[in-house]
Amino acid sequence: MSAPTSSHNYYKLTPVKLGCEVRGIDLKQQVPQEVISAIKDDVIKHRILIFKDQGVVSGERHVEISRWFGEPESTFYKHPRSPHPDVFRVSNDRSEGCTNVGRTGWHIDGSFQDAPFAYSVYHMVSVPSSGPTVFCPLTDIIEELPREQQMRWERLYMLSDRRSGPIHPLIYSHPLTKKKVLCFHLGMTTAYVWDYGTPQQKVTGDEETYAIHQEIHDEFVKDNKARQYRHEWSVGDFIISDNLAVGHEAAKETQLPRSQVGLRVLHRVTVDGHSSPVKMYDYKQELGVQ
Repeated sequence: MSAPTSSHNYYKLTPVKLGCEVRGIDLKQQVPQEVISAIKDDVIKHRILIFKDQGVVSGERHVEISRWFGEPESTFYKHPRSPHPDVFRVSNDRSEGCTNVGRTGWHIDGSFQDAPFAYSVYHMVSVPSSGPTVFCPLTDIIEELPREQQMRWERLYMLSDRRSGPIHPLIYSHPLTKKKVLCFHLGMTTAYVWDYGTPQQKVTGDEETYAIHQEIHDEFVKDNKARQYRHEWSVGDFIISDNLAVGHEAAKETQLPRSQVGLRVLHRVTVDGHSSPVKMYDYKQELGVQ
């Protein structure tokens, strides 16, 4: 891969399959405002930034970095070993962190909220011999759909499994880039609504909901998982991701026993979103639908 163009030399960017690795900066130290601005721009441009060789970042500093992007959204699950109330601590050992996290299917974080989380910020505190996080680019999936399939997805809205949860369009416009992305969670969606807000509105039954789940899942794994980026964690990795631009899932290896792969401890902070998913385009006009 060729090196991406950059308007600065604050750190070195190296492209990977999805996003960029970042070297030449220590996030544990104070970072000048102009460098923070560059990082924020690069996250939106590249979708994922993987800061290498960061050592152990404290929970307090993890939250400070997340605040560059907005207010942290305090996690729903408080593990006693979490280093900060806004740090979600996950593990393959329930005495060390919450287990079986991210294993219910491909998703973005916060799809059940009025405004899904804008960013997810990860730091691997204890690295096992195996336990990757897998990411996939959402815009690419949509753009490569056959026309008829994209038209069907444009008509779909998701119903969260939270009873008071909002109804979101499956395909919508990223609030910053305006590119098409997905609001979805294959493990936390009760049903879908066809043509929401029109006289043709119709909620899917269990069988059709499962079929749609499977259809979406198939796009993430097609062509021998060619679109996926499996991040194999190394000591000192710190990831900032545009949560609205990439879907993700914890690989099954993340729950292999500690006795087999060693202790896995991942810290995550999610940043509050400010935009409810909306289509900033006329899909019927785009796709030539009457």
